[in-house]
Amino acid sequence: MIPARRVAAAPISWGVCEVPGWGHQLSAGRVLAEMRELGVAATEFGPEGFLPADPGERARLLGSHGLRPVGGFVPLVLHDPDRDPLPEAARVLDAFGDAGATVVLAAATGLDGYDGRPALDDRAWTTLLRNLDRVTACAAERGHRAALHPHVGTVVEDRADVERVLDGSQVPLCLDTGHLLIGGTDPLDLAREAGDRISHVHLKDVDAALAEAVQTGRTPYTQAVRDGIYRPLGRGDIDVRGIIGALEKTGYDGWYVLEQDTVLTGEPAPGAGPRDDVRACLDFLAPREEEDA
Repeated sequence: MIPARRVAAAPISWGVCEVPGWGHQLSAGRVLAEMRELGVAATEFGPEGFLPADPGERARLLGSHGLRPVGGFVPLVLHDPDRDPLPEAARVLDAFGDAGATVVLAAATGLDGYDGRPALDDRAWTTLLRNLDRVTACAAERGHRAALHPHVGTVVEDRADVERVLDGSQVPLCLDTGHLLIGGTDPLDLAREAGDRISHVHLKDVDAALAEAVQTGRTPYTQAVRDGIYRPLGRGDIDVRGIIGALEKTGYDGWYVLEQDTVLTGEPAPGAGPRDDVRACLDFLAPREEEDA
């Protein structure tokens, strides 16, 4: 379905997350070795501290595992009129190393975790949209790309938020199939309607019943992740094949990053654990014989 050279992984699929107390955190050595064994082409960086801070040392470590760097997920507070996000954005971007990476922005609330979010007034929205364009320009000046990631528990979560960003800024989007669905946006519709604004993709599959429980407030987001809201591709309720087909028709030629967020309670046995779900996702994406004919 997708050439292997365009499929990347992300440490969150191994439970490695920036949220304090998220769960057991695997070492970079184990995660990168399992990525290599699975044959993925590249990876996002993961949270600060997971990989070496020095760009050269980080690149050498990834290269020793046969992995290319894709960029990384960066939560920034972008809506506060009294807080300038540009110095932090510049610091992160300067650590990305060689040009061509993507800074995947989350419009963070300023609080830990993703189980709640504030409602923004017009002043905060004006600030957010202006800062999105400022960070996009900051990235471009350094030869990188910015992409806003609509994300549960951030200030850009639901369909109205996404439309306001599309109408009021120039920032490209990260199409995260899972977070969009949980937030109330059909990712297939977005791929069809705004394909020209999508510059990065996170592929997830989702249990729709658990997604509805998060939408209605019956289940906190973090608990839903523990309960298995994210499923290996093809085993949930998202039309992953349809989304990929729609993106490819628009000329999308970027990365498809596998992201099945998970929470670990302890160290998996050797040869077991999250790698099994990543393997299932890779199998789902492998070109079929009839597609190669």
